[in-house]
This record gives sequence, C-alpha cells and structure tokens, in this order.
Amino acid sequence: MSGTIRTKDGHGRLGSVLSGLAVAVGCALFLGGFVWGALLYRPYTVPSDSMTPTLDVNSRVLAERVDGAEVKRGDVVVFDDPLWSSSPMVKRVVAVGGDTVACCGGDGRLTVDGKAVDEPYLRAGTSGRAVASGQEFSVKVPEGSLFLLGDDRHTSLDSRSHLEEAGQGSVPRSTVVARVDAVVWPAKGLLDRPTGFADLPGGLSRPGPFKTLLTMIAAGGILVFAGAAYGPVKRLLGRRPDARRAGTRERAGV
Repeated sequence: MSGTIRTKDGHGRLGSVLSGLAVAVGCALFLGGFVWGALLYRPYTVPSDSMTPTLDVNSRVLAERVDGAEVKRGDVVVFDDPLWSSSPMVKRVVAVGGDTVACCGGDGRLTVDGKAVDEPYLRAGTSGRAVASGQEFSVKVPEGSLFLLGDDRHTSLDSRSHLEEAGQGSVPRSTVVARVDAVVWPAKGLLDRPTGFADLPGGLSRPGPFKTLLTMIAAGGILVFAGAAYGPVKRLLGRRPDARRAGTRERAGV
C-alpha cells in the first residue's frame, strides 16, 4: 500500500516539476522573442502607394535594422535623406555603386551593366505590358551610393525625379536605416527576394530571422499554456474517479 502511495506522489511531484519547467522555458522563449525582435526590427507604416503592389499604402511592415553597407540589389529599404523628404521613405534598390543602370531595353526591362532584369512585381501599363519606366535614363551610380525606384513606376517619385541633382538621383548608403523583411498587416509574411537580381555580382541578401522569432514566440506561448494547464487538468481528472466511486457506493446502498 505504502509503495503505491509513494509512486503516485512521485508522479505528482514530477508532473509539477515538468509543468513549472515548461512555464519557465515558455516565458523565456516568449519574452526573449519579443525582446530580440524589438532590438533587431523597427515597425514602419508605408506612407504612400509608390511601392504597390508589393507594399500597399498604410501597410505595416517590419524592417530589419541594418547598416547601409549590407544592402544589395533588390532589397526594399527604409532610408532617410533630407534632400528627398523630411520623413523616412521606402523604395527598392535596383543598382549599387559602380553599376550603370538604364531604361529601357527593347523589351521594356531595366538593365544593370547591360543585363536585363526581370521584375515580376511591376504592374502592366495602358499598353498591356509591364515597362520598367516610362522615362528613359542611363546613370553610372557613384561608389557608396544606391539607385532607388518604387515598384509602382507610374506614380513613384524616386531616383528618376532627382536625375539632375548631384549623384544623378542616387543616395548614399549611409541614409539607409533598415531593410524591409516582412509585411505584418495585411499579413503577407516574408517579403520575396526578387530573383531577377540574383545573377548580378553580390547576389541577393538573406532574410532576417523573422521566422525564427515567430517560432520562438509561438513555442513559448504553447509551453506557458501547457504548463499552466497541468494543475487544473490533473485536479479535474483526479476528481472523476472519486465521483464514479461515490456513485457506485450510493447505488449499492453503502
């Protein structure tokens, strides 16, 4: 008899220890994910429709805090250049220092160092086909600078609007404050890296740890819930056999 009691007590103590451990680990993962995310990312609200259809006006994005030196072609970046605007702007990097970027080739595509770039995010114009720009240009991007275009080439005010200025519309890498990694509202998840720039020197940048952060937060929440629920569930299950035994005794007239 006493051996059975010790076994039950031992199982109960083990369950309590495991539930407490689950809550502790869950809290660490949940809070750690939020803290890490707050340090690594900055929220940003897209102020205009210049990046449609990739980013809708007023959509909420998470932009990874990066140094401008890390930015590569195809990245969608948040930058702050007082010569362009008094507030941060979001555009796509289509060329970096040393590139010659031009538009348009015979098929209406953007070219970087003579190589045509596929841009599947562009919308078709009135002609029924997507054209990289209605304005022709050819620019040699200064070293340490970036040439930026909006994905809506019909409405975006971007590097093409500053071709007559120093640098022919390019901005210093130092103006970049973050790289857009994910769209959280409306929920679209990770931003696709445009493969059209993949074959150019340097390739594409890698996504930030957005998925890892989501996994940490979700796993932490599940562990906290499971650990906290152990006690109430154990008590509920423990009462059921007692209730059944009491009903049996009543029917037997005990």
